[in-house]
Amino acid sequence: MKNPVLAPSVLSADLGKLAEQVKAAETGGADWLHVDIMDGQFVPPITFGANMVAALRKISTLPLDVHLMVKDPERFVAAYADAGASVFTFHPEATVHSQRLLASIRARGMKAGFALNPGSPLTLAEELLDDIDLLLIMSVNPGFGGQDYIASATEKLKRARALLTARKSAAVLEVDGGISGKTITTAWQAGAEAFAIGSAVFGAKDISGEVKELRRRCSDKV
Repeated sequence: MKNPVLAPSVLSADLGKLAEQVKAAETGGADWLHVDIMDGQFVPPITFGANMVAALRKISTLPLDVHLMVKDPERFVAAYADAGASVFTFHPEATVHSQRLLASIRARGMKAGFALNPGSPLTLAEELLDDIDLLLIMSVNPGFGGQDYIASATEKLKRARALLTARKSAAVLEVDGGISGKTITTAWQAGAEAFAIGSAVFGAKDISGEVKELRRRCSDKV
């Protein structure tokens, strides 16, 4: 199995100490930074925009894993590409032509991510695997940080891993929601390789130490 990719989510960061906390996550060995974009329509909250991605690009060289929980995400491909996003992930329920959007994301030099809510079937991704660089399995209903991991996500991760393996897909399998020291091992053993982690990292007293501990828990020895 590949090495785990740890992507602390800045949704849970103290924005008044953003640069400091991002640096601490980097020191602990974070691989990506996860950025949750919400528009108040596809999900209730309103969070960040492309300006946050641009600000993060100024203070970090880590890949920026941008997760758009917005209606009509195709409207924002250019803006996030220009801001420095590395991965542009969207939900199929938010757009009409998913394949066209996946292609346009790649055309702008970003990795194309495809997100499935807890109630969204894996079959939504099957016909599009050749166009997907990252498959994101939501282990909470999107919209709010700090939620508990939904246990049924484990079986869905196993099925997603089996599908990717059967199709010889190189897409990264990511999980987002309720990931902590108590759940990351379960998700890792189910086949996830990338982890969006919010409050467990940025809510910790020792951010660097928590990132290291989360990586340790992605081990057969745990």
